[in-house]
Amino acid sequence: MKLPAPLIEGRLVRRYQRFLADVELADGSLVTAHTPNTGSMRQCAVVGHRVLISQADNPQRKLKFTLELIEVNGCWVDTHTHRTNRVVEEGLRQGWIAELEGYEVTPEHRFGNSRIDFLLEKGDQKVLVEVKNVTLICSPQVACFPDAVTVRGQKHLRELMAARSEGYRAVIFFLVQRGEATAFSPADAIDPEYGRLLRQAAAEGVEVLAYRSRVSVMDNRVAERLPVLLD
Repeated sequence: MKLPAPLIEGRLVRRYQRFLADVELADGSLVTAHTPNTGSMRQCAVVGHRVLISQADNPQRKLKFTLELIEVNGCWVDTHTHRTNRVVEEGLRQGWIAELEGYEVTPEHRFGNSRIDFLLEKGDQKVLVEVKNVTLICSPQVACFPDAVTVRGQKHLRELMAARSEGYRAVIFFLVQRGEATAFSPADAIDPEYGRLLRQAAAEGVEVLAYRSRVSVMDNRVAERLPVLLD
């Protein structure tokens, strides 16, 4: 998926009130950017980290800048959670996700008390896919989710288990945005209940997929599959 262009480089001064970030530009000026991420952004929203922001041309926007990428350990990390599903949707439609290739894709499908990210259909087969954005490393080269307790994420796992019991194929898909990651695991130290439910879901037939993204200053796309460590 193409990123907005051109992107403007700066340094993170602070991230606050969840949706705001102050960024120092190369000329020393300070701007406030919208931060489209409600998570803790631990390891990413670090003072002094290099960032890239975009500038909107809509004069009605309260904040004309948006935080797009943050450099962590020499790799660009896409913390823009509103883009995550679009990256995965492109991967689904382009056939870049081998386990989910060849399906008709419908975003935002209502199931139970939740809106699941994607319904995939091929003949009589139906697949529900819930996507999670991963920006945290919990141990060397092992990405993990979540970065804060997520009651909503726990609910999604329960819905996927319910879907599986009704005959759906069900998938929880972790898009790992950390370029140094070589594997994925649940962040048990942060949200042990999420880890417990993820293992239960896997035992009940929910498929757990983790793919690393390839992030550059020009685009973000689904890349290679990573092993999932649940033991």
